[in-house]
Amino acid sequence: MQAWAEELIAALDRSRDEEQIFELLLAEANQLGFEHCAYGLRAPLPLTNPKVVMLDNHPPAWRRRYEEAGYLAIDPVVRHARHSRTPILWSDALFAEVPDMWAEARSFGLCHGWAQSSLDSHGVPGMLTLSRSTPPLTSNELHAKELRMQWLAHVSHLAFSRVLVPRMNQSPETPLTEREIEILRWTADGKTTQETSRILRISIDTVNYHVKNAISKLRSANKTAAAVRAAMLGLLG
Repeated sequence: MQAWAEELIAALDRSRDEEQIFELLLAEANQLGFEHCAYGLRAPLPLTNPKVVMLDNHPPAWRRRYEEAGYLAIDPVVRHARHSRTPILWSDALFAEVPDMWAEARSFGLCHGWAQSSLDSHGVPGMLTLSRSTPPLTSNELHAKELRMQWLAHVSHLAFSRVLVPRMNQSPETPLTEREIEILRWTADGKTTQETSRILRISIDTVNYHVKNAISKLRSANKTAAAVRAAMLGLLG
């Protein structure tokens, strides 16, 4: 591993909050020739309306406009990231369906960009975007830099996940017992209470007892929701 990579990993490991991590990320983005850097992470829960954390050094006026206009919901870069881990380059074709958003972004100096999404071991997604006003990204520049850009997307996601996910996920204050985890695994696999009882060779009442405790610890409405939450929190691994 090259010295610059070792130094960055060590600095990221020492970082204790997202602001410190972002400062390191921005410095590396500048080294790669980009004015702007943005990072977004989506919490795994709740499934219907997951919390999204975004950090960037974009012009404040654009940040406000992006939020007010609800551009997150129609941003084609974000849409791509939700379904693919392949890096994507900004282009007129990419933003063809949202020309007003594209025109506004360029008016704020966000003219040429590249993005890469990542997924950690718990299924938490994140995306790094590097952009600048000029010059355009050429194929030669991408050939020379893209491996380093992709590596940066990966290590920054791991660093942000380390500090953000525990705070966003609200893991149970009282840990699940081994038996509760075991029963939730079978629940997540679609097994009924009766089937779980037979598999584990315990009574139905015992299964229900552990399910009730797990539901309470995970602050869930029912056993299905508890199993989903436990899985998304990485508690069933």
